Amino acid sequence: GALVRTLKKGGNPAEEIATAVSMLQNLKLTHATQMKELEGSDSATAFNRKCFDELVLRKMFVIPSFEIHGGVKGLFDLGPPACALKAAMIDCWRKHFILTEQMLEMECTNLTPEVVLKTSGHVERFTDLMVKDPVTGECFRADKLLEDTIDTLLESPEGKLLPVEVREGHLRIQRQADAYTPAELDELLFVKYQLKAPSGECYSNSFPFNLMFKTSIGPEGTAVGFLRPETAQGLFVNFRRLLDLNAQKMPFAAAQIGLGFRNEIAPRSGLLRVREFCMGEIEHFVNPDDKSHVSFQNIADKEMVLFGRDNQLGSGKTTLITMGEAVKSKLVNNETLGYFMARTQLFMEKIGMDATKLRFRQHLETEMAHYATDCWDLEINTSYGWVECVGHADRACYDLMVHSKATNTSMVATQKLENARDVTVAKLKFNRKVLGQAFKGDQRIVSGLLDDLADNWEDFEPIAQALEANGETTVGNFKITKDMVSWTKTSKKVHEIKYMPSVVEPSFGMGRILYSLLEHSFYVRESDEQRCVMGFNARVAPTKCAILPISSNAECNAVVDEIALDLMENDISIRNDKSTAALGRRYARADELGVPFAVTVDFDTLVDHSVTLRERDTMKQIRLPKSDVTTLISAMVMGKTTWEKCMMKYQVVQVDDGEGNAKAELEKPKTVVEKSPRGSFHRPAK
Repeated sequence: GALVRTLKKGGNPAEEIATAVSMLQNLKLTHATQMKELEGSDSATAFNRKCFDELVLRKMFVIPSFEIHGGVKGLFDLGPPACALKAAMIDCWRKHFILTEQMLEMECTNLTPEVVLKTSGHVERFTDLMVKDPVTGECFRADKLLEDTIDTLLESPEGKLLPVEVREGHLRIQRQADAYTPAELDELLFVKYQLKAPSGECYSNSFPFNLMFKTSIGPEGTAVGFLRPETAQGLFVNFRRLLDLNAQKMPFAAAQIGLGFRNEIAPRSGLLRVREFCMGEIEHFVNPDDKSHVSFQNIADKEMVLFGRDNQLGSGKTTLITMGEAVKSKLVNNETLGYFMARTQLFMEKIGMDATKLRFRQHLETEMAHYATDCWDLEINTSYGWVECVGHADRACYDLMVHSKATNTSMVATQKLENARDVTVAKLKFNRKVLGQAFKGDQRIVSGLLDDLADNWEDFEPIAQALEANGETTVGNFKITKDMVSWTKTSKKVHEIKYMPSVVEPSFGMGRILYSLLEHSFYVRESDEQRCVMGFNARVAPTKCAILPISSNAECNAVVDEIALDLMENDISIRNDKSTAALGRRYARADELGVPFAVTVDFDTLVDHSVTLRERDTMKQIRLPKSDVTTLISAMVMGKTTWEKCMMKYQVVQVDDGEGNAKAELEKPKTVVEKSPRGSFHRPAK
């Protein structure tokens, strides 16, 4: 296109211009054909949202809160299947992280005093940028408006014909949407993309909106509080007690699972952006001068998809790399951060997430807090695009430092040295009379703060210089004058050093992970578009096994109850379906709930005490002794054996499900057909 314009402006011969125009048209035609082929390939595996949404609602996985009263945006209830799925997922999370890493788990209050969140910076900075429609007053999140505007542009017929470099430019802007300042967002939204409000008027300029829910504590209304926007602060303020409980050993990690609350500007996308949500957060406290991890070599060879900041601003391509190589090349800042990233990947794979739809995106410099060293988000690809589900941040020592300063509380750990070393310190002499008159009951706190600083001359030197120059300075919230303390610079041998720990924080959005797992598990049978399946990993499936009698007579039901009791006594959740519906329909109902296994009790069970066991995804069945059912299902749920191994151990059989869905013979040796009032069964030939 640029060439054609240049030729026309330069007055080149008509034949030369016509040739260039013909080349341009051919290029556009080729590009359009490629786009159609790409769309066609995508449609073959397109996510069936209509079927998915209908199933999730009909089977009560997720439903709008207060639905009969019209509902409230951003609030959802989890039905019985999703409750069980979430519980199993969190149980797996606890075992994978808390038990394996021997973390210290806490449960802190949801209600947080204002002073705590002022100290942490949430009252001032926990904001998103918002714009308003001046006519309707409707509010929109500015960065999401920018992302949606670019999506709409690129998906339009005109957008699909844009040159590759132009499309990449738009995508580069989109990837930085939440890193722009208000002025930069306004320039992009209103000048570059000419965006108008739904009313047709111009939006207001972008301005920050604090996302915390404010309330008052107590009937007087004088104590301001907030519903916590994250669970982390409860762990930070309890650091001293946690360190004592851990016998002063470093490094160590604390963890918490609980609710967070954020007054989202424009909730949407189901469970992906809500106002009340479950979080799982880990705070790993480590020496800032040694962020190695004792178990790093266990995950060093784990390959992962990383999207570094340089690639985000450049090629837009991800990198498949081992975590060992990523840390060695400094793409990932340190071993501890890399270790938790790899462990998160392993957790996602363990619960059944599609590994091909996982990537770690590094925060841009403009996204990170000033104190952060490195940050990576685990993003999961869903029908809504790439969604941030787990944040991994090296927060340095910021959190402990601000709470220590605000409360005059020591938040330090100690490290014993193998060999004593000489260090330069300040030797202090306090004027207790002056200190007592000035600070009364706080005298010990003040002297303790000064003693902590005196352990390292580099820390105390600014205090000494200020006292010499001005006669006074501030330590913590206390005003110190020169007549309160004298000092001499000296050296001493130390056998331990004190430091304020850095924090590496993996933060899991359990609701987003739950929704992504629902999407990744959903599929439609190739043979029947009406048969939807939730292909949950057996480890986290809400119900592990369905038990179905071929007949509703008392003898079959007694066996069903016997098997059910044995499974439940071994902590395996079950679903009894004693209805008179055809066997195929009962299988389909179990498939929709994601039940991985189904035991069928038939008339032969009453004779030889054997049953059939069906696996959900392959729909194949094996015949096995009734006494083996619990042991076998338990082993598959725990990942100790596989369905493929079970099919090698037991005879594979074929069952007519009562809806004409019997298939061709599956395995040798040959089988014979035996009929019953409820179906036809293929049995091994004698």
